[in-house]
Amino acid sequence: MHLPQHIPSGARIVVRTSAGIDAVTGRMTYRDAIGHVDSWNGMRLRMVRDPAANGSRPAERLDIAAEDLVACKPVPERRHPRDRDTTSTS
Repeated sequence: MHLPQHIPSGARIVVRTSAGIDAVTGRMTYRDAIGHVDSWNGMRLRMVRDPAANGSRPAERLDIAAEDLVACKPVPERRHPRDRDTTSTS
């Protein structure tokens, strides 16, 4: 993969990393992570992975070597549902 020379800190990206070959199927497996970039020096990507939207996984810091990156692209910020008005007008 052609890696970018610069990824700005704070950018929200999705990265795909190689997770090796599945022992049962013999096929290549991948892992995806979405989060915000802390730093990128062309050799190592440091980012904070977003927590799961359903609360099943907390945010976590990731340190990914460039040789493990398969794909990388920017993604928009997660939309938050509007807060419901709980006050009554009656």
